[in-house]
Amino acid sequence: MTHTYSVTGMTCAGCQYKVEHLLSQIPHVQHAAVNLDKGEVAVEMAQHVPTPTLQSALKDYPKYQLTDTPPIASPISGDDAAPKSWFETYKPIVLIFAYVFTASIIAGSTTLGFDDVLAMRVFMAGFFLVFSFFKMLNLDGFADSYAMYDVIARRFKSWGYIYALLELALGLAYATDFSPVLTNTVTLVVMTVSIIGVLQTVLNKKVIRCACLGAVFNLPMSTVTIVEDGLMIVMSAAMLVTLL
Repeated sequence: MTHTYSVTGMTCAGCQYKVEHLLSQIPHVQHAAVNLDKGEVAVEMAQHVPTPTLQSALKDYPKYQLTDTPPIASPISGDDAAPKSWFETYKPIVLIFAYVFTASIIAGSTTLGFDDVLAMRVFMAGFFLVFSFFKMLNLDGFADSYAMYDVIARRFKSWGYIYALLELALGLAYATDFSPVLTNTVTLVVMTVSIIGVLQTVLNKKVIRCACLGAVFNLPMSTVTIVEDGLMIVMSAAMLVTLL
């Protein structure tokens, strides 16, 4: 049997993960699926679980209030109700790539010709610094979101915090040209591990929020995320080839 409850206080994928995880730990609860847009959670049970038991599971997080009462639909604007185009959905990440790409092209254009290694280094520095900035805005939210699909963070949530700091360190390393071989090797390994969880999620057609820009933007996990991680893998490998 499946019952649907109203849950207030959920604002991001981190909240979604936390509520689903906590409710799933209750005996006789087989599955819990949150619908963030509707502020609801559908709980599949092997046998009936009283509402107070479900509420008790969320007692350590008072901002989440579970009730039997369906949520009162709030008026939404026409813009929110209308389906978004590809560009509208991915506008934040497209603009970031455009800015970083332009800066790297300018940096690589020298009087002696185009320095592709310098351009790639500037691009990767900008990529990691900007992406780590958005993760730092809500580090807890990012760690919760990342734990929903990353192969390491699923087992060790603390990896989400380490990953955000690692992105910042890599951004600074590329910006200062610190130990290029070490920097590109670490990038190659970290991004290769990171793309595994992304591939599993996309290939299994799971509808999940991408944590690439932290908890600030509501970007869906898709092939765009694969391209983003894959680009870093290809560029770090290419730079290693030129260095070795």
